[in-house]
Amino acid sequence: MASGEALRRDIESFVPATGRLGLWWLGQMGFVLRIGGAVLFLDPYLSPKASRRVPPLLAPGDLAGATLVLGSHDHSDHIDRPAWPAVAAAAPNVRFAVPDLLLPALAGDLGIPLQRFLGLDDGRAVNVGSVKVSALPASHELLDRDPATGRYPYLGYVIQAGGCTVYHAGDTCLYEGIQARLRSWQPDVMILPINGRDAKRLSSGCIGNMTYQEAADLAGSVGPRLVVPGHFDMFAHNGEDPALFADYMRVKYPAIGVVVPVHGQRFEFARP
Repeated sequence: MASGEALRRDIESFVPATGRLGLWWLGQMGFVLRIGGAVLFLDPYLSPKASRRVPPLLAPGDLAGATLVLGSHDHSDHIDRPAWPAVAAAAPNVRFAVPDLLLPALAGDLGIPLQRFLGLDDGRAVNVGSVKVSALPASHELLDRDPATGRYPYLGYVIQAGGCTVYHAGDTCLYEGIQARLRSWQPDVMILPINGRDAKRLSSGCIGNMTYQEAADLAGSVGPRLVVPGHFDMFAHNGEDPALFADYMRVKYPAIGVVVPVHGQRFEFARP
């Protein structure tokens, strides 16, 4: 695992050419993405916590060069409420992309000006510089939707820049239509949770995701060039063995590349 300083330097120094990108895993569903001329932080979980099996790899101040911070939903390991005000102070130009349903409450609770947020929902897209981010619903155990407004509290994001397309699923299970929706974007890279779900976890308030088999089949139905598992490492009661996912992919969908990420280590993707 790279030290915080070494990781920060590596992120700053890597500048991908067109058709290339760099990814660094921060743990859970947290990734740093360098794509085009932008630096995106996807669900970065930065706050120390006794229950973490992996300590924070970066501090909020290390995000000073960020273009965009994406939060897929309002759980502490995805939208890190204690860390975001410090990120906003360290990176005065960064914008925060969140589900539109959550936007007013987050801005008020965190003391971050409303204009620094970008609200997303199903079918809505935003452009920040050369980066386009589109949203689609995520089914975090259930495909929840606000009855008053129809907006979704859980989202996945499709990121397009520099000749590449990346899907970051946030936390999701399968739901009707997700395969066709994703195929329409033809993602090069898919980042998927694999920790699964069961009655014991749900009864304790731990909301579930795809199993590793379901994640593999989602990737197989969409056909990206590369798939990356996440959300299997952080908490003792909510993990999975990523080797099971990688083995299943290699046997069932051998044409799709698999990278099991290593905390703090860069891996790169290049379009053929």
